[in-house]
Amino acid sequence: MNSPWQRRRQPDDVPTPVAVAVSDFCRRAKAPAPAPEVREALALLAEADDFRVRALTDGEPEASPLGPFAVIDILSGTQAAVAAQRQACGFYEVARELAHVREQRTPPPAPAEPTLTFAPPPAAEASSGKKGGKASKEDLEATVKERIAPRKRAPTEDTLGSPADFAEEPALSRRDLPRPRGRFTRVEAPRASFLELTRLTGKPIVEAALEAADHRFALLRALSQRFNGARGELTQMDLENVLRDHALMDTMVEKERRQVLDGFTGQRGAAGRVAWALGLSPSELQRLVSVLSLTEEVEALRERFRREALAAPHLTHRLDLLGREKYLADLGIQKKFADMLRKELERLVGEVLNDARDLHELADAVARKHGAPAELVFRALERLGLADGLRKQLLAGSR
Repeated sequence: MNSPWQRRRQPDDVPTPVAVAVSDFCRRAKAPAPAPEVREALALLAEADDFRVRALTDGEPEASPLGPFAVIDILSGTQAAVAAQRQACGFYEVARELAHVREQRTPPPAPAEPTLTFAPPPAAEASSGKKGGKASKEDLEATVKERIAPRKRAPTEDTLGSPADFAEEPALSRRDLPRPRGRFTRVEAPRASFLELTRLTGKPIVEAALEAADHRFALLRALSQRFNGARGELTQMDLENVLRDHALMDTMVEKERRQVLDGFTGQRGAAGRVAWALGLSPSELQRLVSVLSLTEEVEALRERFRREALAAPHLTHRLDLLGREKYLADLGIQKKFADMLRKELERLVGEVLNDARDLHELADAVARKHGAPAELVFRALERLGLADGLRKQLLAGSR
């Protein structure tokens, strides 16, 4: 007959939801227990009894304290009040130790008996030195381990090297190391000859690259990765000669003129933003404008936008331009614009100076009168250096 304090499974085999339910039940029964103790207690029950554990733990404890071994005792038929008394007097600590001792004394399961087979025994090999095919005494005494063991060979003089052979070789220096190889190595593709571009078969290649490039500098960068030049690297002169040979130079020039003029118009004359939009450096943009003979047209566009910035009709527009310092500096009118706006703000502030008590009220008054954001007016007064003088005037007027 099995004792109730004997394990029927391993603690690690206890389902986690069941262990959590028992742990919560013990906490509510004022006898919280650590997780290992809960699993040791539940290991005394078979897997088929887990539903009984859940039925008990889903309700409220009838007595307290009740630990995990008390739960097992209640499931065995003990009253809850008796289990609480046993929990209080330390009965279940002895039961836990008893279960541990019985687990250690339990003999391991006996190995399974080998099944009988009716296969014929392996035929013994005949010894080469005996007659009648009988095996020698040494063959009969040989075991399977000796048969499958690796053969040991005695070292010979030929296989042994001299002490100089075992000397440590110097490590390779960094410059002597081999170049990296493999799937992650970045190796530049071999570039074709410059003659491939000059031939008739190279025209479709140049046309495709020309269609994808906005200007000759981008075209040069694209083709220089695939082709060499006449004397080494592909140069701008080599590229222009190829374009002329294939009668594509006019197409390139027309495309560049359109890109440059549209860029200056769209960016309102800001050369820096045009260069950034076209992927050029400022010096490359200047060279391109000079090569295309667009200097006068570009300067006319920039002058047009300078006049528009200086003659902005609304105060809000002028205050907004004041914050675009890079744009004004690109057009070369930053100082002139700031001086004009400073004089205008001094005039506008003088009209409402007597109606304000501080700088914020002054900015609000100017903004209401001229329909501009008060925050922009206040920032303009700070940026143009008018704030300190106005604060002193307002302070003197309030006295």
